[in-house]
Amino acid sequence: MLLWVFFLMVLTLSGGCHCSSHSPTLRMPRYADAIFTNSYRKVLGQLSARKLLQDIMSRQQAERNEEQGAKVWLGRQVDGMWEDQKQMALESILAALPQKLRNSQG
Repeated sequence: MLLWVFFLMVLTLSGGCHCSSHSPTLRMPRYADAIFTNSYRKVLGQLSARKLLQDIMSRQQAERNEEQGAKVWLGRQVDGMWEDQKQMALESILAALPQKLRNSQG
């Protein structure tokens, strides 16, 4: 029986001493680690979201550039066709001019 009393007394004293003296010192680093980890996760999440947003924006910009490039190319094609038509019309007018001049003089 005396052994049990001694054992309970040692357990109570060591338990109370151990918990009260080391508990705040053990909790503070863990609490600081938790704050750091949560903040770090938030920052990583923000960086990830920013990178995703930049990727989406660059894809949209690339699509716009492709569309504008296609419009410019199409515009050049139309301009080229218009120039060809103007050239052919001018050549036909110039070819018909001497003939009209002969008909009007004669």
